[in-house]
Amino acid sequence: MPDLVLQARGVAKAFAAPSGRLAVLADVSLEVFSGESVSIRGSSGSGKTTLLQLLGGLDEPDVGEVRVLAPGLGLVRPRTSLGRGVGFVFQNYQLMPELTALENVSLAARIAGASAGPAESAARELLAQVGLANRLEHLPARLSGGECQRVAIARALVNRPSVILADEPTGNLDERTGVEIMDLLLGVVAERGAALILVTHSREFAERAGRRFVLSGGVLSPA
Repeated sequence: MPDLVLQARGVAKAFAAPSGRLAVLADVSLEVFSGESVSIRGSSGSGKTTLLQLLGGLDEPDVGEVRVLAPGLGLVRPRTSLGRGVGFVFQNYQLMPELTALENVSLAARIAGASAGPAESAARELLAQVGLANRLEHLPARLSGGECQRVAIARALVNRPSVILADEPTGNLDERTGVEIMDLLLGVVAERGAALILVTHSREFAERAGRRFVLSGGVLSPA
């Protein structure tokens, strides 16, 4: 049976607003297992990004709990895993502009505790796997949008996380490049044995996931 790699129980989140507390998420529960892909679709402002941030430990829920599987640690709070349980792919790539593709990816491994040699070796391997073996020394400004997202995918995978969280990963790309990135993301995550949680407004891309959800009114429901 596949391992449970992410578990959210009764997660709720609200933010301050002029009229009082604005509820964004209400009693969200989700279990994700190794090797599976899950999509979460919703309109702009539905709370998709907020949910992904809670699942990845970038923010804390007001109520409820999130646990992710981290190597050697078991199911722990996302912030406890030091980047090893979860990898992020963002819409706007969030690459460091002064670092090359190789340095962007290897830095993520160094932050998680890898020494320089193994970090660079892992980064080279992943950049080759995503089709950028000849772009290792390029800065983000010299890469296309699709190439930047390939670097971001490699960076998300370099620490062999159990879960990849992808927040509108094709949002800044043209249609053809978006399809290429989705093909790559689904393929390389499956090959690495990780789970994928994809947040998207695209019905077409959402339907490519093994399980599909819709987030509306703060409630997560099967699509």
